[in-house]
This record gives sequence, C-alpha cells and structure tokens, in this order.
Amino acid sequence: MIKIQLSLLLLMMASGCSFAQESALRNARLVGGPCQGCEAVLDFGDRQLSPTDTLPEFGDNEPKIKITGTIYESDGKTPAEGVILFVHQTNADGVYPKRGGETGWERSYGYIHGWVKTDADGRYTFYTFRPGKYATQPAHIHPIVLEPNGKYYWLGAYFFEDDPRLDDDQQNPVAPRGGSSGVVSLKKENGILVGERDFILGKNVRGYE
Repeated sequence: MIKIQLSLLLLMMASGCSFAQESALRNARLVGGPCQGCEAVLDFGDRQLSPTDTLPEFGDNEPKIKITGTIYESDGKTPAEGVILFVHQTNADGVYPKRGGETGWERSYGYIHGWVKTDADGRYTFYTFRPGKYATQPAHIHPIVLEPNGKYYWLGAYFFEDDPRLDDDQQNPVAPRGGSSGVVSLKKENGILVGERDFILGKNVRGYE
C-alpha cells in the first residue's frame, strides 16, 4: 500500500511539473527586444526539467565548473519557483560544435547546452566546463530565461573574473539585465570550480511589464 501511494504521489508531482512547463510554452512571449535564437529556451521537448543539469562533454573536459544561484521575483527578495533557464556555450577551443544535421537555433548554438528549472527556493545548478574564448571575446556562457507566465528573454552572459580579456563594460555594465554583471568568481571546492550568480526577474529588461 505504501509503495502504491508513493507511486501515485510521484506521478502527481510529475504531472504537475509537466502542466507547468506546458503552460509556460502555451503563453510564451518574447520580451526585452529582439533575440536571435532565444526560442531555444522553449525547445526542451518532453524533458521533465529539474533544478540541476549537466551539459554535454562535462566529463571529458577540464577545468570542470559548477554554476549555481538563486532566481528572485521582480521584488528582488522572493525566490522564483519554476523558472526555466537555458544555457549554452562553446567548447574548450571556442567553437560551438555540431554533430551534423542541426536545424533552427542549433545551427548557431551547437549541442553544448542544457535546461534547468528552479526549485521552491529559486535555486538552480548546472555542471559544465570552462569554455574557450570566442573570436576576440572573453570566455562566456549565454543564459536565456523562461518564466512560468510565458515571458522569455536573454540575460547578460556569465563571464569569469580572472579572464584578462574582460573589458570595463563587461565588468561594470550599466543597468545589467537580471540585476548582476555576470562576472563570476570561481573557487575550488571538492575538486571542482564553483561560481554563483543570482538573477532578478525582469530587472532592467526593456518592455518587461
């Protein structure tokens, strides 16, 4: 009996998660200005998203990185549950690698990407590796957010504090989207580099309301 009840509970939880994700997709609306490829955040298919994801090639590359943080509601205080965050990056050579046959946004973004969905405390975590520089730009990871109400938009990239290619605009942006500069300080913990970055939904996003 206990096993049956547990199975029913897990099924109900999965159904609730699926409904919330479907609702966000049905009401999807791009805000904050044009964004080439931002539809990638909507393209998680039938995945049941969780607060933690591991990007492709994590196991084969060094240094390994864990990025974590909290996403807050627009008041900057209340944790935002059920927010989907899509992230994508280059490989260690600064290339967006392809497997062949890519269509749509994947033709530009390649396959090193993933989706996380914040928990009840607004927390998210993804595991990856340090990307290479892209052209003359510093190494970076791109985030796109999808709110439960369907609003989706790009946020400023994650950069790394020790990157000598960072310029002043990247280190000290005026009115950064999401409320933070994106420059992450990495510290070694249990054999992996860990960085943290929080976001505030809609902060400095034009036309958000």
